[in-house]
Amino acid sequence: MNTNPGIIGKKLGNTQIYSEDGNVQRVTVIQAGPITVISKRTKEKDGYVALVLGMGERKEKHTNKAQLEVAKKANQTPKRVVKELRCTEEFAAKFEVGGVMKIEEIFTAGQKVDAQGRTRGRGFTGVMRRWSFAGGVGSHGTHEYFRHGGSIGTNMTPGRTLPNIKMAGHYGDEVVSMQNLKVAQVIPEKHLLLIEGGIPGAKGSTVLLRHAVKTRARKAGR
Repeated sequence: MNTNPGIIGKKLGNTQIYSEDGNVQRVTVIQAGPITVISKRTKEKDGYVALVLGMGERKEKHTNKAQLEVAKKANQTPKRVVKELRCTEEFAAKFEVGGVMKIEEIFTAGQKVDAQGRTRGRGFTGVMRRWSFAGGVGSHGTHEYFRHGGSIGTNMTPGRTLPNIKMAGHYGDEVVSMQNLKVAQVIPEKHLLLIEGGIPGAKGSTVLLRHAVKTRARKAGR
């Protein structure tokens, strides 16, 4: 279970900035705040440690009673996005229920992070779009099989289609993680994080950012 420090945010889109040496950096803009701590999970009561984070405002008439009761206990208004973030006891102790998380206390420029988001749904697609198949040959008498997937099994033995064969089907709309992305810039006054490269998800979707779990310290001279 990943318990590295992190935060939730909203993907605003992509842009580019100039680095100190004049090179162009393609970045993804994340609105990471203001994020409110709605409640805590403790090992004594719940068996694990976590922070329940809320982002954005939500009307009370559109909120169910369970979420409304949790918000009232924290003396907060209902939040549009509510997500539980597993963490260590040391990280959870830094925040109080009802407090606001500051991104400059969690992330710094140049740091490596892992990003997680839900990709855009593409509907029902064929094997060439979904799995990057090459398709059938376009000559030698081929008829209506240009974009087919080809054979999916044998005839007599085992006489059935084996599991996990790549076929046409629902594509996208799944949780995808990207590791070791670099924080290009932190803008605390606007609650913005600029992350180098792309992050899964459509504009306006919720993403999760954590400290990277697979970073290695570079040796001297490399």
